[in-house]
Amino acid sequence: MKFSKYHALGNDYIVLNPADGIFSVNATQIQRICHRNFGVGSDGILLGPSESAEGDFSLRIYNPDGSEAEKSGNGLRIFSRYLWDNDLVKADPFTILTLGGLVSSRVFAGGKKVSVEMGRVSFHSDRIPVVGPPREVINEKISIGDVSMTFCAATIGNPHCVILKDDISEEETRRFGPKIEIDPVFPNRTNVQFMEVIDRSNIRIEIWERGAGYTLASGSSGSASAAVAHKLGLCDSQIVVHMPGGKIDISVSNDYSVLMTGPVTKICDGIIDPDMF
Repeated sequence: MKFSKYHALGNDYIVLNPADGIFSVNATQIQRICHRNFGVGSDGILLGPSESAEGDFSLRIYNPDGSEAEKSGNGLRIFSRYLWDNDLVKADPFTILTLGGLVSSRVFAGGKKVSVEMGRVSFHSDRIPVVGPPREVINEKISIGDVSMTFCAATIGNPHCVILKDDISEEETRRFGPKIEIDPVFPNRTNVQFMEVIDRSNIRIEIWERGAGYTLASGSSGSASAAVAHKLGLCDSQIVVHMPGGKIDISVSNDYSVLMTGPVTKICDGIIDPDMF
């Protein structure tokens, strides 16, 4: 089984190409491939490219627990770089169809950077989804044990819970992230971001990713958090999102459409031996 491995600010993915005869992977295989000790090790798997009637390419995204993700900003940047490295795209923008919708991507700086038009962020409960009456989910309360937190919810094709704090930490994210991810208020589970606003152009986030756990960087999390900061009037439309693995640039338009730009690094190509399974 051939593979390519990339990382985007420490968030690493393995690309499996159907052209190499890999048309599907089951949950057990995904968990083994992504395992840091018993497999290659990664934060997820990108299966593509496949043909698409709606876009230039189609992509399926899998979390390391075997579940399928609707969208991943870092995954999309990595997949775009993979297409570039294999001469499947040039400098012109191209489209990728995911379960979370169609995006437009552009590779530049010799493949080192990628911009993705991530789509429009919605704060509406029906679309995220969040239980309760139809509404925009802004500054609501969630209780985790005896701790109450104020959160905003958003979707950019996948669900996010953004919690604004004066000071954020990895310890708090690891403590509360897994509990918030599976809270009944989020029927499809949720990604979790603890967000600190630095100034009107900069935010800092810590990330607990649905199906993956504590994560050094996330493009969709950065996109959703920046949109929330803008929605709350705390930041302008051009926002740098600082994460443990590095930073990405987010542009939020008047209708909350998001353009995400960040780096991608290739790690290696390889072959997975059947003995691993």
